[in-house]
Amino acid sequence: MRASWSRVMADRKTRKVVARRPVSIRAKYDAAQSSADNRRHWANADALDAVRANNAAVRARLRRNSRYEIANNCYARGISLTLANDLVGAGPQLQMLLDDSDLNDRIEHEFTAWSKQIDLAGKLRTMRIAKIQDGEAFAMLISNPALWPVTLDIRLIEADQVDTPSGQDGRYVEGIRYDNYGNPAAYALLKSHPGGLRFDTGFDEVPQSHMLHWYRVDRPGQIRGVPEITPALPLFAHLRRYTLSVVVAAELAAEWTLFMTTNSPPNGEAAAMPNDFEEIEFERGLMTNLPEGWAPYQLEPKQPTTTYAEFKSEILNEIARCLNLPYNIAACNSSGYNYASGRLDHQTYFRSIAVEQAHLEERVLDRVLREWLDEASKEFNWSLENAPHQWFWTGRDHVDPAKEANAQATRLTNNTTTLATEYARQGKDWETELRQRAKELAMMKSLGIPTGENPQQEREEDEENVAKKDEAD
Repeated sequence: MRASWSRVMADRKTRKVVARRPVSIRAKYDAAQSSADNRRHWANADALDAVRANNAAVRARLRRNSRYEIANNCYARGISLTLANDLVGAGPQLQMLLDDSDLNDRIEHEFTAWSKQIDLAGKLRTMRIAKIQDGEAFAMLISNPALWPVTLDIRLIEADQVDTPSGQDGRYVEGIRYDNYGNPAAYALLKSHPGGLRFDTGFDEVPQSHMLHWYRVDRPGQIRGVPEITPALPLFAHLRRYTLSVVVAAELAAEWTLFMTTNSPPNGEAAAMPNDFEEIEFERGLMTNLPEGWAPYQLEPKQPTTTYAEFKSEILNEIARCLNLPYNIAACNSSGYNYASGRLDHQTYFRSIAVEQAHLEERVLDRVLREWLDEASKEFNWSLENAPHQWFWTGRDHVDPAKEANAQATRLTNNTTTLATEYARQGKDWETELRQRAKELAMMKSLGIPTGENPQQEREEDEENVAKKDEAD
């Protein structure tokens, strides 16, 4: 009898090895079955890796469709602008954490001035929109002699221009050259945009230290990004086509003002037949008799239906989900919300914004700051061994300021928060704000203006001043 079908006992001192008959395990997943019901639905499923699945041809097609939809769809345009504005706001603010407070202030002041020179906030917003519609944002660190005193600048590049040049397939993978450890070493930058008036087949190799590449990694091994609105593109198309169809149907019903019908036979002699498409003029308020056998009727306006608004809301809600957007922000409409539900939906959205800001700091801002400090240290003779820092973003206004102020006071009283944390929620530097507040309080006291620090004492002092003035009078 074969060993695979018999029990074989092998006694090795204290251990026995037993070979048993193989047991076939039967387990089924509905999603793993191929049937007439789901065969067409899963027809496009493949086993490609992240690089081949997102190859240059696929990414180019997705970019074209995404750009077209954002350019022509009001919802797509508004969503992309909202995400960019909420992420970047007025721009990040740098706070240095060195022991020397004067040096911290000097670095922060110079970096803010440089940021305004190059429009850093505007470029970051553009990069966020590019990440939505192209899937990735590229920027090259360059030296711009028009800037002063720090000449570092950021030049934005479209994803189409970073690609494997002709004849370089063995050297670059999707426009990126890697070292022996799998790290990006250089990028192939085409000398001109493939969609430009004049396309130059040449390219420049940009080292990784000079290139910023920001995208979201959805799969292990993914090296290029795909548009973040990719799952929503078919829904955007349905939404726009349905809206246009409803408008066309309503216009046609409105344009055909009146129809004439008759029960007479086609060739009857009871009434004369009008000419085809003959126009009949009617005066406003006119009452008249019609020929025997003829009767007027109007088309009933069937569009828009009662479910028109509901359908658009459901489609838009599904679209917004892939971008971690609540419906009221995507639609810019909170008519169906109460205060609690609006705040609850915003919590998920603001967490997503915080994660995106942290990613932007890591992939873009920290690298820009290092390059800026290297040049600025030489220009201003700063001695920096390290550069501990943090970034502040534009704060968000609370829907109910009174509730937020009471909650903030309670947290500070209970020592469950700090002034630094509370000011950071508003996108402010706590040291700067406290210095400014100290100046204001000192001036208010010198001018005799109540500061509100001790209301009882200030009230008594006011009463004494009034009494002294009355005695003097």
